[in-house]
Amino acid sequence: MRLVVQRVTHASVTVEEQVIGAIQQGFLVLIGIEQEDTREIADKMLKKLLNLRIFADENGKTNLSIQDVNGELLLVSQFTLYADCKKGNRPSFVRAGAPDMAEALYEYMIETAKAYGVPVAHGSFGADMKVELLNDGPFTILLDSREIFG
Repeated sequence: MRLVVQRVTHASVTVEEQVIGAIQQGFLVLIGIEQEDTREIADKMLKKLLNLRIFADENGKTNLSIQDVNGELLLVSQFTLYADCKKGNRPSFVRAGAPDMAEALYEYMIETAKAYGVPVAHGSFGADMKVELLNDGPFTILLDSREIFG
């Protein structure tokens, strides 16, 4: 699983000219799901995400988590995070999770994040989405489950 985490002052996702999800201060998270991903991996990734200390404390040090600042999450599925560009110029997506499996895991992540008490907005799996954001910092981190958990 790959998460591209962007600390934002605000972000939104639009489908067919309708805003379907919007947040203020928090994280815009692009979620790439791989064929081997499981709920256990999703749980570990969410825990890592929610405990990232990348918001400034009273001394300006990045020492606070999203929960410490009452931040929000905007979760957006993005299978293209598993693009393989090693051969030729047209990316291959063979490592991306099959749509049914990936959608179920994406929905699981949304519901699990909500259970932590963090306000959660989200995109629409498989839709043509337009994502707008104001990256705060800019601060962008890539979390890869294979690198973090082996």
